[in-house]
Amino acid sequence: MANIDTTVLVLGETGTGKELLAQTVHNLSHRKKRPMILVNCAALPSNLVESELFGHEKGAFTGAHSKRIGRFELADDSTLFLDEIGELSLELQAKLLRVLQFNQFERLGGNKTITTDVRVIAATNRDLLQLVNSGEFRMDLYYRLNVFPIVVPPLRNRKEDIPELIRFFVKEFCVKMGKQIGTISQNSMQKLQNYHWPGNIRELKNIIERAMIVTTGSIQKIELPEPHTSVNTRVRALVDIQRNHILDVLNTTNWRIRGKNGAAEILGLKPTTLEAKMARIGIRRVRR
Repeated sequence: MANIDTTVLVLGETGTGKELLAQTVHNLSHRKKRPMILVNCAALPSNLVESELFGHEKGAFTGAHSKRIGRFELADDSTLFLDEIGELSLELQAKLLRVLQFNQFERLGGNKTITTDVRVIAATNRDLLQLVNSGEFRMDLYYRLNVFPIVVPPLRNRKEDIPELIRFFVKEFCVKMGKQIGTISQNSMQKLQNYHWPGNIRELKNIIERAMIVTTGSIQKIELPEPHTSVNTRVRALVDIQRNHILDVLNTTNWRIRGKNGAAEILGLKPTTLEAKMARIGIRRVRR
């Protein structure tokens, strides 16, 4: 697969190593003599993505004081890695589809057709098929990208890889920091393997780097971050607070919702809004 110019779609959660996998595919291909070109589609303002991908001519827009070579042109005879592909606008998706189909594009503000030989690897942590169904992603582009999909599993589903990854990162940071870390305590290794890793390999690497900074001896002691309340738990807590407040007001008004000094008026809501909210969060009066 690596040595064939097939488009590759890398799928996986944030921090699972999608860029590293793309780099590996590139390094194993016949295009490895030239560097892989990277574009993070989510990191650029929407009005700059087109110029970043396809370049622009002088005077194409305010601030375009000179001609700019785009990433597709720079990636000629190489690999272009489009990270967070699900963030592209529908307009740019159409232009990307044309490049994938015909290997041709125009710079922004130009009328000259440029032909390029680029192998595209795209990646996303979003469900592209769901975006297709909601009209946010072109179906034809989805099938064009989805020629050879690779799903990168989260770290919590491949805990057997954790010891090897730790040894790799320790070795890497020993070289960078000029340290000699011979062993990792069994207790630390056990804690690392039992951790759920919401940030995946990226989080593991950061934790190892922090531990290396403070380690002075030969035994690597690694401390995991303090557990944080999950987003779902916080949302649930807010719903519970809201629910309890509404119940308090309803009990004060003897469950009268409408009219002067009714629950809706006290809460500053329309009666219909309050009733809908009560139904949504499961508030109903139980008569005895």
